Amino acid sequence: MDTEFVFDESELEKVNRFTRSDVKAEDVYAFPIVLCDNEIDRDGERFSVEALEKLAELFAGKTGIFDHDPKGGNQTARIYECEVRQDPERITSCGEVYTFLYAKAYMMRTESNRDLITEIEGGIKKEVSVSCQVSRRTCSVCGSDREENPCGHIKGRSYGGKVCCDVLDGVTDAYEWSFVAIPAQTEAGVKKRFSGESAGETAVLKAELAREREVNVRACDLLKREIMALSFTVRPIMAVEVVKALTERMSFDELEALRRKLKAQSVQDEADGGELFGEKPKPSSNGQFKI
Repeated sequence: MDTEFVFDESELEKVNRFTRSDVKAEDVYAFPIVLCDNEIDRDGERFSVEALEKLAELFAGKTGIFDHDPKGGNQTARIYECEVRQDPERITSCGEVYTFLYAKAYMMRTESNRDLITEIEGGIKKEVSVSCQVSRRTCSVCGSDREENPCGHIKGRSYGGKVCCDVLDGVTDAYEWSFVAIPAQTEAGVKKRFSGESAGETAVLKAELAREREVNVRACDLLKREIMALSFTVRPIMAVEVVKALTERMSFDELEALRRKLKAQSVQDEADGGELFGEKPKPSSNGQFKI
């Protein structure tokens, strides 16, 4: 993870800021970890860089446990330093410079955790996950708030070459970090908690939101098809590719407004008759026989 990490006297001083009495270097086991980053995770979510910066402030001093089980007996280590780092040579799937939360943790060498230290050194205990609280989830495509103003964009789908995901921001608290078997993030893992609802209430709200999004998507698809049909009845006629590109990232309200506009233009063009094509009707050559 960090081949240059060396636990020296300066690191020991940082550790001793969290101990009741100064400890010796030989009694401490310290190791570096990547807590989370700004890449899209398995849940179709990612942290903003601003969120990572806030987490860096909050995670210093936080305890490490197993599987997010908050029992006191599960406390295994503590973070003594945390910072945001970047890899300029690596670009995320969203086009940002890869940014991650880099932390240093320590534990006291005891008989009870000797096997754990061996497993960490051997790469067995490696994946970690964080538990935190955020106040905002926004759509990466249109920027709408997923809770306050849900849009029709679906996580995992691509819109105009841009992959849709939820951007996590507005960090309000950091609870703990855990050793886990399968983290949400491929590089580290992340477990999120939004507001203070119970697990049951959260599940119900997520299910309702999923149904609303599905209805929204279907309604948007219907509007897009109607807009495509209307685009052939107005002048100038727009190319199919142009119409698709125009409507692909529109919200339901924007699509409805465009449909009404095209409908009104279509009615007007039909009323204008021959002038629809930019020319007035020519008089018939046998007009003298009109009654």
